[in-house]
Amino acid sequence: MNKISTNSPKGTRDFLPVQTKRRQWIFDQLKSVFESHAYVPIETPAMENLSTLMGKYGEEGDRLIFKILNSGDYLRKADEQSLQAKDSNKLISSISEKALRYDLTVPFARYVVAHQNDLSFPFKRYQIQPVWRADRPQKGRYREFYQCDVDVIGSTGLWSEVELVGMIHKGFSKLGLEGVVVKVNHRKILAGMVEVIGKADMLIPITVAIDKIDKIGMEGVQKELLEKGLTENEIKMLKPMLEGNNDLSSMRDFLSSSEIGMEGLNELEFLLNNCAKLNFDLQVDCSLARGLNYYTGAILEVVHPDFPSSICGGGRYDDLTGIFGLPNVSGVGISFGADRIYDLLEAKNLFPSSLKESVDLLFLNMGDEEASLALQLSSELMDAGFSCMLYPDNKNFKKQMKYANELGVKKVLIIGTEELTNSEVSIKDMESGEQIRVSQKDLIKTLKS
Repeated sequence: MNKISTNSPKGTRDFLPVQTKRRQWIFDQLKSVFESHAYVPIETPAMENLSTLMGKYGEEGDRLIFKILNSGDYLRKADEQSLQAKDSNKLISSISEKALRYDLTVPFARYVVAHQNDLSFPFKRYQIQPVWRADRPQKGRYREFYQCDVDVIGSTGLWSEVELVGMIHKGFSKLGLEGVVVKVNHRKILAGMVEVIGKADMLIPITVAIDKIDKIGMEGVQKELLEKGLTENEIKMLKPMLEGNNDLSSMRDFLSSSEIGMEGLNELEFLLNNCAKLNFDLQVDCSLARGLNYYTGAILEVVHPDFPSSICGGGRYDDLTGIFGLPNVSGVGISFGADRIYDLLEAKNLFPSSLKESVDLLFLNMGDEEASLALQLSSELMDAGFSCMLYPDNKNFKKQMKYANELGVKKVLIIGTEELTNSEVSIKDMESGEQIRVSQKDLIKTLKS
């Protein structure tokens, strides 16, 4: 019989206790920022109907959606012609009705429509849950990862974007992560750019190509744009923008003939001016595209010089709820990439030293009567704020002490025959090695002092 592998699937990970505590700490810091800005928590299912997700992320995004096979004999209802032709794209609709969520934004739009009568608009929500993408695993890119999202839906006011930029800065400050760069662009500016070069109908394929600059470089993007039908002269016209030009004056000249481009530029200047008044740093980057089809306004992305991928991003999306039957509802949101943030904090050794796998107190098990008393005292110690446990088996002293060391226990508590007779407890400090004996009634006071 073949041995079953203990490896988790590629692109997923197991987390040890100390890693789990650190991840929870990240969530807690971000939650405190979200809740201080009056955002409320929600949750949505891990899986959605496939029709909910498909067509919302562009052609490349659709390919990365994890489809779930229908229950039972899924091939019985499979399209025979597609099956014989081995056409997976046509076959999938007959063998799969559900999928793992790709992000939290599209499910959130569905949620808003489904619960519109229970919500007050503008609705401000945060959501911290895992998402799944059938991507090629590499550093900073996983197939299962957590997103920490905040969105405002039901308002077109640009002050929401200003607030979100402030939350980005506050969130990374709470995490102790300095040096982050918040980049900004505008989807209407990108639309204006392609309109100016006479390719207004190619906004999506052009922005999908632009979004790959970090992966394939400018030369690779130019090659892809040529393959999509752009001329070398049209690409040359776009090049200053693609290289990240942030000169608003030259942008205004370039976009002067495009109404939508000028509208985007005005909205971008509103965001820049008001963020500057509040000392929220922003860096304009006209190459920033973020290939998701649903963005319609400001686009935000956060990077760090010591990390290869973005660690936070988002933007404005108009009418995403319209596809679910609730038109003309605008929203804007950002998503903190918790797993990438974890990797960056770990690489820079920025996690608090207190987030170690440790227990405050461990009672040694010296026999049934002693263990019974230890459990009574443990309850009182827990109520006093200590993490406390009883070693479950009456093993030899050396083995129990070895376990205490492995667990990082701060103090070992011993109730032996003498302690039991005298209503006392011995306290051994695992760092100094010092051992004292105190009365049971003074135990909590002594430990706190």
